[in-house]
Amino acid sequence: MENIFTSTEDFKRKYRRMVESEVGKDFEEADDNERLATLCNLVAFRSRPIHVKNDAEILAEKKKRVYYFSLEFLIGPLLENYLLNLGALDTVRAGLIEMGTTLETLAACEVDPGLGNGGLGRLAACFLDSMAHEGIAGYGNGMRYRYGLFKQQIVDGRQVEVTDNWLAKGYPWEVRRPESAVEVTFGGDVVRHQEGDRCWFTLEGGERVKAVPYDIPVVGYGGKTVNKLRIWSAEPVEEAFDLDAFNDGAYAEASKFRTDVEAISTILYPNDAGEHGRILRLKQEYLFVAAGIASIMRTFKRENTNADGTVNWAAFPDRVAIHTNDTHPALCGPELLRVLVDEEGLDYDTAWDIVTRSVSYTNHTVLPEALETWPIDTFRRLLPRIYMWVEEIDRRYREEFTQEHGDRMDLLRDTAILWDGKVRMANLSIICSHSVNGVAKIHTEILEREVLKDFYQLTPEKFNNKTNGISFRRFLGNANPSYSSLITSAIGDGWLDDASELRRLEAFYNDPVFLDAMSASKLENKQRLAAYIKDTTGVVLDTNTIFDVQVKRFHAYKRQLLNIFKVMDLYNRIIADPGFRPVPTSFIFAGKAAQSYVFAKEVIRLINAVADVVNNDPRASELIKVAFVPNFSVSNAELIYPAAEISEQISTAGMEASGTSNMKLMANGAITLGTLDGANVEIAQMAGAENIQIFGLTVDEVEALKNGYYLAWDVYNGDRERLGRVVDQLVDGTYARLSGDFSMIHDVLMHQNDADFVLKDFRSYVDAFECLCGKYADKRAWNRMALANTANSGFFSSDRTIREYAEDIWHV
Repeated sequence: MENIFTSTEDFKRKYRRMVESEVGKDFEEADDNERLATLCNLVAFRSRPIHVKNDAEILAEKKKRVYYFSLEFLIGPLLENYLLNLGALDTVRAGLIEMGTTLETLAACEVDPGLGNGGLGRLAACFLDSMAHEGIAGYGNGMRYRYGLFKQQIVDGRQVEVTDNWLAKGYPWEVRRPESAVEVTFGGDVVRHQEGDRCWFTLEGGERVKAVPYDIPVVGYGGKTVNKLRIWSAEPVEEAFDLDAFNDGAYAEASKFRTDVEAISTILYPNDAGEHGRILRLKQEYLFVAAGIASIMRTFKRENTNADGTVNWAAFPDRVAIHTNDTHPALCGPELLRVLVDEEGLDYDTAWDIVTRSVSYTNHTVLPEALETWPIDTFRRLLPRIYMWVEEIDRRYREEFTQEHGDRMDLLRDTAILWDGKVRMANLSIICSHSVNGVAKIHTEILEREVLKDFYQLTPEKFNNKTNGISFRRFLGNANPSYSSLITSAIGDGWLDDASELRRLEAFYNDPVFLDAMSASKLENKQRLAAYIKDTTGVVLDTNTIFDVQVKRFHAYKRQLLNIFKVMDLYNRIIADPGFRPVPTSFIFAGKAAQSYVFAKEVIRLINAVADVVNNDPRASELIKVAFVPNFSVSNAELIYPAAEISEQISTAGMEASGTSNMKLMANGAITLGTLDGANVEIAQMAGAENIQIFGLTVDEVEALKNGYYLAWDVYNGDRERLGRVVDQLVDGTYARLSGDFSMIHDVLMHQNDADFVLKDFRSYVDAFECLCGKYADKRAWNRMALANTANSGFFSSDRTIREYAEDIWHV
């Protein structure tokens, strides 16, 4: 790999000069934030010629461009990742030490961009990394949120949301491109025009908004490909400042129009509990789609216009792939159709052929209620011309359906786009796409068998599976320096380029020196995380205990509740029997609950209430501790994953699409305690049944209970001593000291009949946990299991996933 700096001295000279020119200070006078921003700018500067060279090659070789539309890109801090990818990590690290600082000091100043929230956004970021690594001309298209979802604080055990002002000090990686701005219109009136046989429509009036792009470099490992992530910010087309209102003292009213427009890109996932929030969210979805499609069209026309001025539209599907990550970008199909017909003058059939050969769709949920819909009245009022195109797509779909399938109203009811007063975005995505994929083997099977079974019956050739993947370079290479160094010393650094190389670690299963070195690495990572947890929460963890980790978005089906029930049960047994000595364990939780998701926030409150009791009881605190890490992000995730020893993947079977934390934890040598759900199924196959702990109901058993007889009270009464005691403690005051009892959780379990089968899986879960902990005493045997997980984790590289997308879906 060619280093972007010829030597340490070359780096220091260029870096010092850039600090002086950009900051206007000597390096020694600049503060850490100024030094960080300049270092990021230097790396970005050195990467731009690579991007220019790539673009020239794409044009010369007529390469296909892939545009990945996602409302989230959880890219995390980029500096160390890009230094690794550009071969400059060691050079910069050494150079900074010689200059009187450290890379770790500067990297600690880098913010987590507030461009994503959970697995959806992290997957999108890994895919961009892998597209660049694989030499694919791949471009992210998303929103530039002024504020992230929120910063999570824990106050009296409760989640409190505060503003995530991630742009407060600027963002050194981005470049504003005002010359590429796109005008987008909301509302207005659709006007019909007729000239001879030709009929066309225009949109008149309405709210005009300017979408301004900001480009962030995406540097591929090896430094041969630099792509970009383009994110859009909403601004007024024209400055509408009311001077009279301002002079009258109505300052807010004077700039109200600007404020209303900028609200579109102010925050990720505005609270959609009310009508204003829902409209704002639909505006976000259309703005980044319309702006992205306009950007694609500019590039395509520039590169595919003939000498006579005509555009080679027939080449569009061979030059452009548009991938929609979940249903947020579902409007890509109708917007592309609108542009091709309304603006470019193509006939409908030609335009529709281009749309369906270019657009593809990834589904991320098996929950029918999570499939996005919009009231027709709201949709039509905000996007009148787009609604006409959606209506036309739906009309033609129905017409063709009737010709092929007659009066099969059962099929039409589940597959039509417009039904029961709603626009169904998943159906729109499927009909506009040539490919529909799930993100784990079992997830795709559930889509085909249940959630999207009617579409699968009609067009089985559209459906395929693409099991998710992660970036090993970031989540093992960057995040876990001690373990990655150990791996590299044993098998070389080829695994950074090709994660399947990790298989070579199988040769060390019985190597006592390597296995003992794993213990030293894990201890170092646990000490690092324990120090962070003490600083952020005050909780002191014993690094000789097992670190049991569950870190992910809070949701009922992910069953953080089941996990804390296990802790409550252990506590009860310790108090009831002084002779009961479980394997000492630290239970680490992290994750955010959506602002309006009351149940999930109650589970967070319960975890913190249990922590307050358990951690302060000397009878138990030496054996079990509970820590809730606030404001889960890529930054602190990179501390948590390397330190974990048990990976909690305990969602209700059949509910998790894939998961990616399970892959990150596996790669870092944590042993999965989980259900046969999502990618856990494939993890069990890869790692081997002896190196993972599976428990609980299967997908088929869950379905049987849903369709048959299940009564939570029967399970409760059948285990009053342990499970019943835990359930009773929700309302008997045991954990009420911080903020009161937990009657809502009790009601969901006992009076709403435990929809996620927390009670049903409880005994199987706690037994599996004890079985797994029982293996911890033999450290070499434990490390052998951990090493088997790392060695067999290479399949879950996003590089592999992207190669499958490229070959099977995008045809790159």
